[in-house]
Amino acid sequence: MQKGNTKLLVAAVVALVLIVALAFILPGMLREPEPEPVAFRVGVVLSTGGRGDNSFNDAAIAGLERAVAELGIEFQYQEPTEVPQMEEFHRLFAQEKMDLIIGVGFLQNAAITTVAKEFPEQKWAVVDTVIDLPNVKSLVFREHEGSFLAGALANMLTTTNNVGFVGGMQIPLIGRFEKGFMHGVEHVNTLRNRTVTVQSAYIGTTGAAFRDPVRGKELALAQIAQGADIIYHASGGSGQGVFEAAAERGVRAIGVDSNQNWVKPGTIIASMLKRVDVVVFDAIKATKEGTFTAGANAFGVKEGGVGLTDLAVVTDVEKAALNNDAAQIALIQAMKDAIPADVRQLIADLSAQIADGRIVVRSE
Repeated sequence: MQKGNTKLLVAAVVALVLIVALAFILPGMLREPEPEPVAFRVGVVLSTGGRGDNSFNDAAIAGLERAVAELGIEFQYQEPTEVPQMEEFHRLFAQEKMDLIIGVGFLQNAAITTVAKEFPEQKWAVVDTVIDLPNVKSLVFREHEGSFLAGALANMLTTTNNVGFVGGMQIPLIGRFEKGFMHGVEHVNTLRNRTVTVQSAYIGTTGAAFRDPVRGKELALAQIAQGADIIYHASGGSGQGVFEAAAERGVRAIGVDSNQNWVKPGTIIASMLKRVDVVVFDAIKATKEGTFTAGANAFGVKEGGVGLTDLAVVTDVEKAALNNDAAQIALIQAMKDAIPADVRQLIADLSAQIADGRIVVRSE
């Protein structure tokens, strides 16, 4: 073959290779870059106690933070100080087209009912109240069942045969905590032939009752003066005052909603958990996965929605809250160690009986 022809052949091959290469490369070069994935966004309107209540609101935040870690969501939250602000915050989140809006607490009912009708395509979840709308998932608890266990525990551990209950706002929801607690005390009275009595008091009749630790302390001190040596509260941030009174007078308390055993180590026997963190996480997960369903969802002892904190072992939650302070952890462990084995067994038995329906806890 002549030299000139060889050069032409080589050039042709090179050209062909370039054409083929460009056929693959050019579309990619000309294609618009893939857009960054849009985060799943959640807007949260807390109850009037706000973040840092070591109770109901903080439990919701814990569920949100778990969703950030496990599901990669983003969230924003608002802290209304008055109920009328709630509607404004829900409307703001709806206008921003959040993937899910969550209202924490029964005080959200009117606000969500109004705004959810205005934005029928927007999805909501609400904790502690039922809203019958096609775009609202209602997450409620049988808090009276967990409170029954708190009452049974208080009955078995009191040395004065006198225990107390301090409620926040005087409404049917908080009344269920009281009635369940009283039923637990009365059940053990019958079961063990005891004569323990219950004192009850409420802080107020508005949402402010959940953020008034001064009044909570006053009521707890009054009950202690009348002989109460264990006080159970269902009063949100006002419970801090109950704990302070108990610590000052050397009596014991039972926390609520979140694990509050670490708040006053050596004073709080146990806490009645409402797993707001779990139901908030599950609502976000379902919505993100496209399985959001409206309607009421109830959680009691059977579903693991309510119950007492561990009565034998200091948990990771308690250790973390105390920054692994060995001395403080020892105080919590000593409180748990002081609970007799037969009392722990009784609580386990009563939990099983509630779960399978042998005990139906009074709520009214």
